[in-house]
Amino acid sequence: MYPAAQATPTAPATEQAPPSAPDADAPIVTDPEFEQALPPLSNDINAPLEPMPAPVTTAQTPPLDATQTTPPGDVLTPVAAQEPELVNPLPPLGTFDTNPPVEVADIDDDKAVEIRYDTEVRGLDEIEVTALFNSLSALKDGDGKAANAAMISARGREDEALAVRLMKSRGYYDGTAISTIEQPPAAGKNGRIKAIVSATPGKVYTLSSVTITADPVTPPDLLRRELPLVVGDKIEADRVQGAEANLALKLPQQGYPFVALGQRDILLDDAKWTGDYTLPVDTGPRASFGTYSTEGKLAFDADHVGVLARFKQGELYDNRKVDDLRQALVATGLFSTVSVEPQRTGTPGPDGTEQVNLLVRQEAGPARSLAGSAGYSTGEGIKLEGSFTHRNIFRPEGALIGTIVAGTQEQGASGTFRRSNAGRRDRTVTLTASANHSSYDAFDAFTGTLSGRISYDSTPIWQKKFTYAYGFELTGTNESVYDFTTLQRERRTYGIFALPGQVLFDRSDSLLNPTKGYRLKLSLSPETSVSGGVKPYARVLVEGSIYQPVSDSIVLAGRIRAGTIPGIDRDDLAPSRRYYGGGGGSVRGYGYQRLGPFDPNGDPVGGRSLNEFSLEARYRFGNFGIVPFFDGGNAYEGIVPKGQDLRYGAGIGGRFYTNFGPLRVDVATPLNPREGDGKVALYISIGQAF
Repeated sequence: MYPAAQATPTAPATEQAPPSAPDADAPIVTDPEFEQALPPLSNDINAPLEPMPAPVTTAQTPPLDATQTTPPGDVLTPVAAQEPELVNPLPPLGTFDTNPPVEVADIDDDKAVEIRYDTEVRGLDEIEVTALFNSLSALKDGDGKAANAAMISARGREDEALAVRLMKSRGYYDGTAISTIEQPPAAGKNGRIKAIVSATPGKVYTLSSVTITADPVTPPDLLRRELPLVVGDKIEADRVQGAEANLALKLPQQGYPFVALGQRDILLDDAKWTGDYTLPVDTGPRASFGTYSTEGKLAFDADHVGVLARFKQGELYDNRKVDDLRQALVATGLFSTVSVEPQRTGTPGPDGTEQVNLLVRQEAGPARSLAGSAGYSTGEGIKLEGSFTHRNIFRPEGALIGTIVAGTQEQGASGTFRRSNAGRRDRTVTLTASANHSSYDAFDAFTGTLSGRISYDSTPIWQKKFTYAYGFELTGTNESVYDFTTLQRERRTYGIFALPGQVLFDRSDSLLNPTKGYRLKLSLSPETSVSGGVKPYARVLVEGSIYQPVSDSIVLAGRIRAGTIPGIDRDDLAPSRRYYGGGGGSVRGYGYQRLGPFDPNGDPVGGRSLNEFSLEARYRFGNFGIVPFFDGGNAYEGIVPKGQDLRYGAGIGGRFYTNFGPLRVDVATPLNPREGDGKVALYISIGQAF
């Protein structure tokens, strides 16, 4: 047993009652104390809010002094001063530098995390929009790569909306689409996930009615006839928009230049899968052609605009003829910009129409131009030609052209006055004065010419089926000629008056580079030669060519030509007016003018008849082409071209196709040469051989 503890005596203390236990239900702060602590409130609800006292902390509360009335535990210390960067206002967004730091921008993309995926589209084949969907798809545009799965999901949601739009555009207005992502279970680290867009088109909607709200028109069925929509058609966006475009196109062609289509309305019935179509149309007045007016920097006045037009006052308005007029204005080459706009006049026209004024807004462009060309061929040598043209010095469209020719075998100068669209569309009047020196194996001539010509021509914009030209020519020429009586060359002077004419029937598809069709041309020139006597004769030349495509890149081309000069002996005919064969536009492989009769010195003397043919296979790839060819022909002393003694040449050419025609380089060799003919001939020029 332990011994009993002994009591230890202590000092006496003051006796106190033990503290009572707190009441669990008593409030910490009584209601009267809480109400008294609240700040006074104003009865004015519009009064500004009162400032709140600055918060203080209870850390390290100082002891109360005699002036303090607040217990130390209720005193808060001021908040420490904030950093200046946190107090200052944010700078404007526009001042931020959006370029990433160099160390971020230069991250190698190959090290970035990348997810590979395949895209599958379901349900769109039956409405034939899968190809269109693929061309617009966000998933397809990602090339099967994404940074993360969230990016693939976002692209899938975009494609859901795309699929719904495409289905509606085909008339499936109840169509739905959903995108899902599948991870193949067996896919390893390098496995590809699959993004699937599934579409459900549903039922197609069709038109249950077609209504056009408009004023009466002439003829009464014009609007319905030109709006190709009928009850039962699918409500397809392309079909509806195409029908409305057709209406807007055809009405201005039939007298309604001011037509305006309103906003269509299609009321769908989802119980019957149909729609009621309504289109408001403001046709404007039925109109006819009336007057012309011009404004701006003018190249010519309104009267000449009327010359270019292919319609007369009072004809029913047709905007195709207005477009044709606009193209004719552009073809003059006199404008920087030009436009034609119909305007209402309120003036009555025939058949209850309203006359329209065509306002031509002009901005005249530079009228002066310089041009140059160069060519080379065996027999002709180098030929350089430069010209200066003022296209509108004598308004309207009166041009003055100065030309200089400098070549190894031809030199000359000429001046030409040309009036385009002279009193009639595409009719051209020219007057030319020229002086020329030509030095060839066949002859050496100093020639002066005064000529005039009226022609109805094709242009690059309007290639006509039938064209013609006629005129006069007054020529004085001094030429070297071989006299078979004296057996020597001598110089003779000839005075020649000619009335040349030409007709051309053209069914080819291009002036400079035909690929199909044919051409027939007849040239006739009654002439009189004065050299020791008056000797009338005629120069006749017939030519035909044909162009037949055999594939998208190969065209077979052929040409035949025959000529005769009846009414005069060859030796009484100036050498420059005789027929010669050979050269780049004749039988290639032979020198220029070297086919035909020769004098005892081996120089060509020309003849009174000619026959030629050419065959080409034109193969084009892009802007380049290769052309193998085979030519034949000859010139003869008599007036009837013979089918015997033909000379043949063959070769190959290169073509470089430009916007103004092909650049031609041909290399040829004679197949049955005569003594003195070269082995190879080279030809460089612009345009096809025929």
